[in-house]
Amino acid sequence: MPVEVASAAMGAGEVERARFRFSATTRVAFSDTDAQGIVYYGRYLPYFDLARVEYHRKLGLLGMDIGEQGHEFVMRACTIEYLAPAVFDDLIEVCIRTARLGRTSTTIEGAAYRSRDGVLLVTAAQTLVLVDLEERNAVLIPDSYRGTIRAFEGEALEV
Repeated sequence: MPVEVASAAMGAGEVERARFRFSATTRVAFSDTDAQGIVYYGRYLPYFDLARVEYHRKLGLLGMDIGEQGHEFVMRACTIEYLAPAVFDDLIEVCIRTARLGRTSTTIEGAAYRSRDGVLLVTAAQTLVLVDLEERNAVLIPDSYRGTIRAFEGEALEV
């Protein structure tokens, strides 16, 4: 369920957190943990995917035809840095923002915080490219999508 970042408590990583205008929360399931009892590193990707979907839902972009029929964003690159562990039943706030909007690609930045103490757990940057799925080549991001993202992200958006 999405939550607004503005109500976040002060804690470690607060300066970083202030860059985000949207977050979604998730709880660590037992199946998300490894033999050491901490969140398995690969489970953070679904957490960031969840937050990205909720971000697009909030902006009215979920399920939107982006450009012409058959154009969709596909993952081009993903970088993740692990900073602190989360464990079973931790509530995690996953912050998401569009950091950059290029001609055919967008960069989404994320940061996951443990809700009980505000500790920054993981950061991520994902580059997505708008692709014509039939032709398998990049296409221009339409102005309607750009306008919605610009209106939400404001001056922080790199274009």
